[in-house]
Amino acid sequence: MAMQFAQLESITSGTILQLSQDRKITYLITDSRKPMVAEKAVFFALTGKRHDGHQYIQHLYNLGIRQFVVEKAIDVSQFPLANICQVSSTLSALQSIVAHHRSAFSIPVVGITGSNGKTIIKEWLYQLLEGDRNIVKNPGSYNSQIGVPLSVWGIAPHHQLGIFEAGISTRNEMQRLEKIIQPTIGIFTNIGTAHNEGFQNQTEKIKEKLKLFRNVTTLIYCADHSDIAPQIQQQKIPSLSWGFHSAADIKIEKNLPDYSVQYKGNSFTITLPFDDKASVENCFHCISLLLYFGFAGPAIQQKVNLLRAIPMRLELKQGVNRCQLIDDTYNNDVAGLKISLDFLNGQQKKKKTVILSDILQSGLTELELIDQVSILLKSYPLYQFIGIGPVLSAQQNQISLSAKTHFYPSTEAFLQSLDTTQFEDELILVKGARAFQFEKIVSRLQRKIHGTVMEIDLNKMVNNLNYFKSQLHTGVKLMAMVKAFAYGSGSEEVANLLQFHQVDYLGVAYTDEGVDLRKNNISLPIMVMNPAEENFHSLLAFSLEPAIYNLKMLTAFCHFTEGKQAALHIEVDTGMHRLGFDESDLPPIISLLRTNPQLKIASVFSHLAGADESTHDNFSKEQFEKFTRFYEGLSQALKIRPFRHILNSPGILRFPDFQLDMVRLGIGLYGVNPTEEEFNQLVPVATLKTIISQIKTIKAGETIGYGRKGKASSEMKMATIAIGYADGFSRSFSQGRGLVLVRGKKVPVVGNVCMDMTMIDVTGTDAHEGDEVILFGPDLPLQEVAQRIQTIPYEILTNTSERVKRVFFAESI
Repeated sequence: MAMQFAQLESITSGTILQLSQDRKITYLITDSRKPMVAEKAVFFALTGKRHDGHQYIQHLYNLGIRQFVVEKAIDVSQFPLANICQVSSTLSALQSIVAHHRSAFSIPVVGITGSNGKTIIKEWLYQLLEGDRNIVKNPGSYNSQIGVPLSVWGIAPHHQLGIFEAGISTRNEMQRLEKIIQPTIGIFTNIGTAHNEGFQNQTEKIKEKLKLFRNVTTLIYCADHSDIAPQIQQQKIPSLSWGFHSAADIKIEKNLPDYSVQYKGNSFTITLPFDDKASVENCFHCISLLLYFGFAGPAIQQKVNLLRAIPMRLELKQGVNRCQLIDDTYNNDVAGLKISLDFLNGQQKKKKTVILSDILQSGLTELELIDQVSILLKSYPLYQFIGIGPVLSAQQNQISLSAKTHFYPSTEAFLQSLDTTQFEDELILVKGARAFQFEKIVSRLQRKIHGTVMEIDLNKMVNNLNYFKSQLHTGVKLMAMVKAFAYGSGSEEVANLLQFHQVDYLGVAYTDEGVDLRKNNISLPIMVMNPAEENFHSLLAFSLEPAIYNLKMLTAFCHFTEGKQAALHIEVDTGMHRLGFDESDLPPIISLLRTNPQLKIASVFSHLAGADESTHDNFSKEQFEKFTRFYEGLSQALKIRPFRHILNSPGILRFPDFQLDMVRLGIGLYGVNPTEEEFNQLVPVATLKTIISQIKTIKAGETIGYGRKGKASSEMKMATIAIGYADGFSRSFSQGRGLVLVRGKKVPVVGNVCMDMTMIDVTGTDAHEGDEVILFGPDLPLQEVAQRIQTIPYEILTNTSERVKRVFFAESI
């Protein structure tokens, strides 16, 4: 399956300008800001109206990229170690290379196109089939002329099924994507007005989309879409139709809350976990594919029960003042608006409000568009309509509704005048094209208080900090790690506390974490553990100090800082084998640093791989010796003595002789003992708690939750609590593996943990609705919680979602 660079000449009809070494091709790079610096990477110098990838070839070569596909003539003598292929179009070359790669695989591939629902159907199919097949699919909505080849390149020998969506905006695009995806099965979702400007009419757009399916064995579509069905029949594409239409191959009858399905003489009833038109249509596309694959009704029902919401389009969220929000800020066209309004109308709240942006690229004149929107809005019983955008504002007199109406020329204008008290007990559809950034509106209207909170006791944190300080030799400095949202506790607040108590350094994982701290008045020195070259400007602008771990990054940082003073940290790999320089790298490191006096080495450090367990003590000592050799070699050659540090939290507790000049305090600050030994001086600082939303009596034999995984063996008092895996309460706690505290008693999780809720068995307790429930805390230690699902306390803490409100308290600090 492997492709060699020398093959590109025949695959792309290009010319190899230079072949320094015929290397394999593993990674395809199109964005110079996100390079995969690897020997087997190839950079495609794409050109466009506002960009030219050829401008970044030298930069990428300096980083270590050694294979390039170009359109323009370049001086190959400047890149003596590079493989370079010149083609007429780098985009076409990218597509041809991936099409060749795709041809090497004979797995079934599902191609999906249509105006709406592509991503949801793709993601749902993945959810439905991931347990049965190894699946490759587009990441997110990578469905463009560049996104599709980057996605399809991911097909590997272990994959058993491909699922790829394809999007187009004008004619003559789909045939290129068809050659890349080469689908064997197709799904045509629906047709709407999006990108109408790229086509003469709707029929032309349908025909263009159908080019994706010219070689499929079966095309799945909804027979109820009268404009799509005739074109499929006319082109004689082998098909499998579903619908409420009598002529459909898979006949659906609505018998709410169920649906009756008839196919090939068999029939079954299925219940869907939703009833809005958009979700029903998307789900039956998926069900049709499952039937095509031979799944029986009961198996399909079991799979459908496990469907999870996709974090885009038509998401229902809690809003201010007892409102609910339908977050549909993904795109906006007339057909999509109707689907969203159907979803809105299917909800129970009586007061329904719509916040709508201009519809872009509809292909209609302003008056035609406004007329369609107005007619559509009139079809639904709205309480309030808010139009945002220059077109809606200019044409507001053409929109005559019985609902209250307000118009604003821009999102900013609306936000400036927004008084959230004007919304109360409403169901609000927020639908806007991406350009309008309606996520800002959702953020303002979304309810900020969560029934689940993490309480952080700052007094206990100070206690832990002082304990670790007491273990240090005189003069040893302390770096506190506040990466990963301060281990889930809240970076800004924790950093302020640490600065007040005069720690010497802070450590973060990424540049943006350090930038946020600087913006919140944190002035301590900050080391960035995982810097990226595209963030070098921010590092210097905010006085952040990168941890440099390889020669490519060191070279790039040297070039970037020419004429500018900067501090850095040298990371050494002494056996962790994660990141870091090897001892063999010393000569080039020394050479680079000698010729770049603008750089100051703030520290040299390494990581102990097994400091928490005594069984690895000999290995830890070997690591320390390797680190000492590296440090001495570097410091003697450069005649400097930067700080040395190798100990993390367990190392501080177990290896006092290895403290050197500085130590790094992480999980221990939060009261977690990361060793196998007892250190009772540490006290947990975090308590995760939620509330009981509802209590029910479950009869013996009844089942509970998705998949019916919970079952009452006898009459059960069951409580639903306001936390789920979206909050960081892992699904691994399902079916009794997790315990929580209710009124001081440990009670088990029942059934599967849901996205936002979890069911627990409170039989035998005096639990009431609204009672507090402890997920972890002083009486339910993190270690015990982690052990129940065979993980570590670090994961439990850092998995707690940022949507869970942090509450900080202290008597005196």
